[in-house]
Amino acid sequence: MSETPSRSTKAPTIYDIAELAGVNPSTVSRALSKPGRVSAKTEARIRAAADQLDFRFNPMARALPTGRRQTLALVVADITNPVIFGIVRGAEKTAAEAGYTLVIAESQESDEAEAETIERLLPSVDGVVLATTRLSNERITALAAKKPAVLINRAVDGVSGVLPDIDSGVDALLTHLDGLGHRALVYVAGPSTSWISARRFERLLEGAEQRGMALTEVGHNVPTIEGGRDALRRVIASRATAVIGFNDLIAIGLMQAAAEQGLVVPRDLSVSGFDDIFGSELITPPLTTVRAQLTAAGARAVERLLEILAGAEDERTDAPLETTLVIRESTGAAPS
Repeated sequence: MSETPSRSTKAPTIYDIAELAGVNPSTVSRALSKPGRVSAKTEARIRAAADQLDFRFNPMARALPTGRRQTLALVVADITNPVIFGIVRGAEKTAAEAGYTLVIAESQESDEAEAETIERLLPSVDGVVLATTRLSNERITALAAKKPAVLINRAVDGVSGVLPDIDSGVDALLTHLDGLGHRALVYVAGPSTSWISARRFERLLEGAEQRGMALTEVGHNVPTIEGGRDALRRVIASRATAVIGFNDLIAIGLMQAAAEQGLVVPRDLSVSGFDDIFGSELITPPLTTVRAQLTAAGARAVERLLEILAGAEDERTDAPLETTLVIRESTGAAPS
């Protein structure tokens, strides 16, 4: 006669946990898939039982009857860019708290690679967050028609987005440079496919005109340190006394190249950027920059995506996230 397999020879189930914890299997499911839906005392007892049985929750198994995979995708242009770190942290924390797994993919600054990556991901995820996307409006709209999608730093009609307060940060930066006596500025733009780069230049142009300041655009540039280094010759040719980089990486690259050419920042050229990435205060001189709420942007994007999955309206752009000017030593008085 064959013996019934003992619990130790097969993978434990929620029914085993329910028996050990003295609760219903449905209570176990709620506690493990969406923390906070049962009392803290009951959840602690269930998790203790799960640990004792060495239970591993499998969200894919639940996807079979529900059609949900409990997985979200976060697609970024360049995963090596420090601006992504905060976005990933906020998105991952919010997804995990809701019982979702976050998959991260990058496009390496290519719209074609981004489109192909998303097509591969779509069958395996419930929704997509596009951070620093390089896709056209038409492609984004088509994507949102297939799966719930939320944008960061991008606005497209009919698609929910999380945006920074561009105006306040740019205005604060222009007021700062104006107070230092700078009358000629140059903006080192990001990629041609960057929506946020174009919006920043539009606001810079409007603000410069209001203050009687000259503004030149140099672009388009790869949003990296090397991209900033490559732009220095064009910056010098502009005869501007202050340069504004599309992001901190471009600004840092400009400062490096300027030092190699014998220019002293900020004596000969004031330099500023956007985002306040990790390391912007560690370079010499520390970088003046417009700080963005990167972690909050990632968290809010996932929150919005979960709301859409729960049946909320697809299109909504909340109030912009506040931006703050951080004044450091890379900006100074205009050369006399």
